[in-house]
Amino acid sequence: MKTKITLTLALLFCFLTNANNISVSNITLENLNEPDWVQIEFDLSWENSWRLNAGPSNWDAAWVFIKYRVNSGDWMHAQLAQTDFIAASGSTIDISSDGVGAFVYRDSEGSGDLNLQDMRLRWDYGSIDPNDIIDIKVFAIEMVNVPEGSFSVGSSTGNEVGKFYTFLQNIPYNVTSENAITIAGGVGNLYYSTATGGSRPGDQLGPLPEAFPKGFNAFYCMKYEVTQGQWVSFFNTLTASQKTDNDITGTNGKGVDTVLNRNSISWEEGSASATTTSPDIPLNYVTNKLLLAYLDWSGLRLMTELEYEKACRGPIAPKGNEFAWGNANIATNTYTLINESQSNELVSNPETGTGNALYASTNGTPTGPKRVGILAASAVNKTREETGGSYYGIMELTGNLYERCITVGNPEGRAFTATHGDGILTPSGDANVSSWPNDYNTGIGYRGGSFFNGINFIRVSDRHDAASVISIGNNRLGFRGVRSID
Repeated sequence: MKTKITLTLALLFCFLTNANNISVSNITLENLNEPDWVQIEFDLSWENSWRLNAGPSNWDAAWVFIKYRVNSGDWMHAQLAQTDFIAASGSTIDISSDGVGAFVYRDSEGSGDLNLQDMRLRWDYGSIDPNDIIDIKVFAIEMVNVPEGSFSVGSSTGNEVGKFYTFLQNIPYNVTSENAITIAGGVGNLYYSTATGGSRPGDQLGPLPEAFPKGFNAFYCMKYEVTQGQWVSFFNTLTASQKTDNDITGTNGKGVDTVLNRNSISWEEGSASATTTSPDIPLNYVTNKLLLAYLDWSGLRLMTELEYEKACRGPIAPKGNEFAWGNANIATNTYTLINESQSNELVSNPETGTGNALYASTNGTPTGPKRVGILAASAVNKTREETGGSYYGIMELTGNLYERCITVGNPEGRAFTATHGDGILTPSGDANVSSWPNDYNTGIGYRGGSFFNGINFIRVSDRHDAASVISIGNNRLGFRGVRSID
């Protein structure tokens, strides 16, 4: 007898709903008579999409993955097949080699809103009883392609704390491959200064093994920091014990269910779902342990601090004291916020002709992070400076919330490899990737600064906290995921 799958629940999850309004809709199941697989059909759309054949020569994309449950049981990750998928007109689908998800992006040069209809992904579901009822959730995350190629880290003329440089030559260090890199006091080696004034740039030891992701190989990076809405969507697919283990309102997170520093996530212990009234504001108070669970669940991984610098400046030669938009010019007047906590939260007075960023001098009230993409939406002129965008079009790599990065500054960080999450957590709710920091803290550093920090902390090459060990969540720390390209 062939299995009959009944779709009873097709929920729409719109990640980053007021960044570029990415959405998944019209989910159906096709080819129900196949014995061990089915096609999941859906529409996918987002605003301000692009593909460029010159300049950055890159594109934005949606990382799509699927969760399912049988007879209202636990949510599980759907394995995608390499065949029998259908891309909508104008798009390309790349199924990941591990079948965890798929990248969807434009198939030719262009820009503007992208509306893709009747896309299909094949799910190899295996053995399911004919009377089983299957619920499906399709998730989509906005990503940006960072192409393969050489780039430089550090600076020569800036005064960034702990910045990378080429030993004795005092110039930026050029990364030309994924080969092992020597970190030591020898001519031509990668090096950085020792700790001063409470900074923690690292132990100055090495090498960086070949398996450590250095940024030369192509990868995708989340366009925005993870939002509260994304976290709630993740949390609500967990089992009861996994929820308890990943409760951001607990003592190691914000410690309350009320709004704190713009984190509005609430979860009554033991209830089925968490909620948030500010889904587009980036997630703070998340511990390293919890963020690794999210990345494992979504099939992503953390970026390294070398990848962070490439994501900011691309192949362009570094400039002293520069920010993610490529120069040292930055707004200094306090921003005024309008439409507070709404989906159209904006800055009413962005500066023109200079870089805009959310940091101590501009952040204003209410204190805390502002919604993802706010500066791009608020900018008078949609330049890289005024939107605060990186060379590749990645947003808020300077300010808003700190970026979590795998550090080169201690052995635990240097042992990291480009292994991605498999979509599956342990029964207790932990990430299960062996090459990730196994104590959840040592090996992870902090780059790019936050709404709370002064100008010296938010520069691209600043490594003041590149090897800091922070065991609890606080109001300044966020994260985003990346994924290597197969």
